[in-house]
Parts: sequence; C-alpha cells; structure tokens
Amino acid sequence: MSQKLDTSPAVIGIDIGKNSFHIVGQNQRGAIVLRQKWSRGQVEARLANLPPCRIGMETCVGAHHLSRTLKALGHDARLMPAKYVRPYSKGQKNDYRDAEAIAEAVQRPTMKFVATKTADQLDLQALHRVRERFVGQRTGIINQIRAFLLERGIAVRQGLRFLRAELPGILATRTDVLSPRMLRIIEDLAGDWRRLDERIGGLSSEIETLARQDQACERLMTVPGIGPIISSAMVAAIGTGDVFSKGRDFGAWLGLVPKQISTGDRTILGNISRRGNRYLRSLFVQAAWVVLVKIGPKHWDRYGLKSWIEAARKRLHHNVLAIALANKLARIAWAVLNKGRAFECVKTEETASRPA
Repeated sequence: MSQKLDTSPAVIGIDIGKNSFHIVGQNQRGAIVLRQKWSRGQVEARLANLPPCRIGMETCVGAHHLSRTLKALGHDARLMPAKYVRPYSKGQKNDYRDAEAIAEAVQRPTMKFVATKTADQLDLQALHRVRERFVGQRTGIINQIRAFLLERGIAVRQGLRFLRAELPGILATRTDVLSPRMLRIIEDLAGDWRRLDERIGGLSSEIETLARQDQACERLMTVPGIGPIISSAMVAAIGTGDVFSKGRDFGAWLGLVPKQISTGDRTILGNISRRGNRYLRSLFVQAAWVVLVKIGPKHWDRYGLKSWIEAARKRLHHNVLAIALANKLARIAWAVLNKGRAFECVKTEETASRPA
C-alpha cells in the first residue's frame, strides 16, 4: 500500500504549450514520480485515469479552459501568475524544470492563486479586448490625420469631436495647401475612422446590453462614475471578487497604490505601482475624473464623497487626487460586488466628522 502511495502523484505541475504539455508529478513526500511530455489530446484522457490530486498551471492562453476541464474530472486545479512561479525554478530553463517549478509553487500555503474564469467571463473579456484594440486603432488614425494637417499648417482644436466636425470643411476649402494626393489619403483615413466608429459603437451596445442583464453589473453601476463598460470589465476580470480578502487588496492588485521601497525604519513611497490589470486600472481612473468633473461638487454629497474630496484636494495635486479617488472607487466597487449589495450612502454623525 505504501509503495502504491509513493508512485501515485499527489501534486502535478503542467507547463502548457501550444501542442505539447510537459508534466511533472510529485508524490506526498515530494519525490518526482511522473515526468512526461504529452500532446494536447492526451492530457484530458490520461489525467482522467489518475486519482484526484492538486494540479498547478501558470495563467496563460488556454489555462482557464484546461482548469475547468480538470475540475470537472475531480482534480484540484489552480492557476498562478508566472512571475510568482519563477523563483521556484532551479538551474537552466527548460520545459520540464518549468513544470517542476509549478509543482513546487502550487504547494506553497502563501501562494496567491488566480480564480478560474467561466466561459461567460471569457466571452465578455473578449468583447472588451476587441473594443480596446479598435479604440487604439481609432486614436492612431486621428493622430495621423492631425499630423498630416499640421504639416500643411492646419491646426485643429484638441478633442475628437472638434476634428470630426471641422474635417469635412477643411477637405472642402483648404485645397490651397492640401494637394490632391494628400486629400485622397486623408479621405481614406476618415473612412477608416467612420468604420471603426461603427465597430466600436456596435461592441459598446452589446456590452451595455449584457451589463443590463447581469445582476452584479447592475449593482456595480450604482457606484458613482461606474457604467456598463467598467462594471462588465470588472466582472469579466475578477468575477465575484472572492480571490481578494478585502477592497484594499483589489486596489493594490490594480496598481492604484504607491510603490513601496522601504528598509529599516525608513518608509519610502513612490509613484503608483501600475501592476495588475492595466485596462481596468485606466477605466477606474476615468471613473474618478467623471466624479470630479462631470458629476461635480453639487452631487458629491449625494454619494458621501464631498467631505473626503474637499479635504483631499487641499493637499493633493488634481492628478494625484484622481488616482486616490480611483483607488477609493475600486474598493467601494469590490465591496458592492463581493457583498452582493448595491451602493448606498448612509450618513451618520461619525462618518460626517471623520477626517479624510
């Protein structure tokens, strides 16, 4: 019986590849009892014949699908960020040593794991990524049009809407400085711009429809500054937020906290760390600017933010204030998502007198 336990893997590390997977398994004593290379088609069939065990993988393309498949087979599949696995790699790098490092890392009690995304989360995330790519392409086209016009001495006021409004008139009247070839180039770019606007509008409408149908997104949209885009992006990224124990951890994961370089008795705080999900971080910064500029001081008190913002703006630069507010909104949003309750401002004497 003991010999059977020694040869049966209790922990498995999988180094995921496109067509081949490198597998390293360790028994309960930590000795390597499995070291093989499997094809993609062999992974599910062979792991189905093994007794339930803990299986570790790095988060990469296809990891969430494989994690769901292995959990359905009864295994304890866990995903980890690649940068947290790297310290456990020994010697020169190869696929087997990467798999061994994964098997070592997945056993650490302090390891921070990544929640497995559902198929619906991945679909929603795909919509956001395609939309983000189109927005980036549109920004590049707009910048190129502005550069071509500036080369001919034509300056247009900053802002997308101003260029959209003035461009037809410029193409029709400024033939004195714009050659026929340049007119054709800019007209083609303007056509690409219109097509991207249509694609972005279609994706935004689809995301908004999905957000209106999801209860978690509906609750998140009660937080000031958060609409369908941010709420759906947050649900797609973290689900219910169970992977974080508190809102402060979520704000740190987004990279909205100062980078700490402390030693001894000296506490040194730098710029924000900018770690984690860059797309979601930028959305929360935009939400903070919406609260500061669009919602405005008249409505801050309605959300219980007036005293905090007014105290913070006395000592912080407006850009630093936006980051601090983005961190605050992220922590509020995590609480709304994790606790399953809509945002509600309850004023008490204690909160009214609390300093910012």
